[in-house]
Amino acid sequence: MDDVTALAAEHLALARDDPHGRSAYLFLHDGPLRQSVIALTEGSELDEHNTPPAASIYVLQGRVRLTEITADQDIGPGQIQRVPPVRHGVRALEDSVFLLTAVTATD
Repeated sequence: MDDVTALAAEHLALARDDPHGRSAYLFLHDGPLRQSVIALTEGSELDEHNTPPAASIYVLQGRVRLTEITADQDIGPGQIQRVPPVRHGVRALEDSVFLLTAVTATD
């Protein structure tokens, strides 16, 4: 069992020490299911990338912007957002930690 609150604190501290302002940890890998804690410092981002078949972002603390071609979506603490199946990026509007849930394959 993992303590997501402790992982969030640990990885936000690591992100603050990282020259790129980010830290990530894949803590659950079960078949096609992946869950990761991702920490980004204010202004840092995950560059545009492809989406797996299904994914969501749940913000634990801070505020992030999901950037995509159709529209940007700001997500705050306690909010969960489905990640649409299009290329997208993520930018931290303040020091932030979020839980990324992804399904990498479907039957």
